Amino acid sequence: MKIGIDIRRMAEFGIGTYIRNVVRALGRMDRQNKYFLIGAPKKVEEIGPLPSNFHTVALLERDTEAKGYFQFRAIVKRLRCDLVHIPHLFWLPRSLPCPYVMTVHDVLEHMYRARGHSDLRRSLHFQMTRRVLKGAARIFAVSQFTKSEIQQLFGIPPERVQVVYNAIDERFLRGHATEADRQLIAERYLVSYPFLLYAGAISPHKNLIRIIEAFSALKTELEKDQKYSDLKLIIIGDDLSGHPDLRRTVIKSGVQNDVRFLGFVPIEVLRIFYDGAKIFVFPSLYEGFGLPPLEAMAHGTPVVTSNTSSLPEVTGTAAVLVNPENVFEIMRALHRVLLDQSLRERLKQRGMEQSKRFSWDSSARQLLKVYEEVGGYGTHKKRVAAD
Repeated sequence: MKIGIDIRRMAEFGIGTYIRNVVRALGRMDRQNKYFLIGAPKKVEEIGPLPSNFHTVALLERDTEAKGYFQFRAIVKRLRCDLVHIPHLFWLPRSLPCPYVMTVHDVLEHMYRARGHSDLRRSLHFQMTRRVLKGAARIFAVSQFTKSEIQQLFGIPPERVQVVYNAIDERFLRGHATEADRQLIAERYLVSYPFLLYAGAISPHKNLIRIIEAFSALKTELEKDQKYSDLKLIIIGDDLSGHPDLRRTVIKSGVQNDVRFLGFVPIEVLRIFYDGAKIFVFPSLYEGFGLPPLEAMAHGTPVVTSNTSSLPEVTGTAAVLVNPENVFEIMRALHRVLLDQSLRERLKQRGMEQSKRFSWDSSARQLLKVYEEVGGYGTHKKRVAAD
């Protein structure tokens, strides 16, 4: 069986993590089928060594451009692919010469991000996306929550949507930070104090304004307790230049000396920050899956996160859940987790166990089974009949 995988969005934060780890896992378990990774060859190098049945097919044009659309279709036809896996939600229909399966991480484009668009654009985007979903041979949803969103929003029958969970990158499983690791962040980032941590995208639905406000209120409570006077909030994410409201919130809340924005850091450094954080705080308003809480849990770091969307499903009983729209509820949870040592120990133990329940190998096995159902036996029968 010949399987094409569209890897052109591998530079994107969540989708890139998904593609890299799915391809690595497929490479570990499948030496029979032939895989074509269609996208930028330099990005394939980030995946690491792959067996000889994996091939890179160069395609630099974006999937949202006409040239990229036609070149992708031509490549799939030339390679005589039996199946194509598109690992993200898209809205421009692809007239492919073989069945396609797709992964839906969330439907955020039709929720928060759609609010700034005109009614006509929103309607067109929605109708085209529904057409794409209806055309898929199978849809992979990264959580039960995302599956229910697909069903309710687009009217897709439940039997056509299969939940295949994400998992954390294997680099987060390399044990606790060493003294040399801690020295690295002390010297490179000047971090040698206790801190709360947020890591993820910088966007409105991530609720960073309320995190900052809750941290400010927490500092006031800790001052009364005469505890953690040097506590900081570290925010790791993408470029901050497009979000001046966050800087304004920091100043308005009076914590400009206690909040640090570090921008992007590589995984090898991020794991040290996860390991050193007193609490990982992630009260996101909407998550299709939500990997960062699991990444923090793998390091035994207590997590405070939202009681909405997929986050209760992903974190189970291993996190303290809060209403993400209530600043004081977030603050009270942070205060409790920071000072209650027995609770911290319970969260540490449960968190490490919870993070182990998700596995890329398990997810890849489920994908492979569907690949064989959709593109394997049925395609073989067609070819025999044609011959």
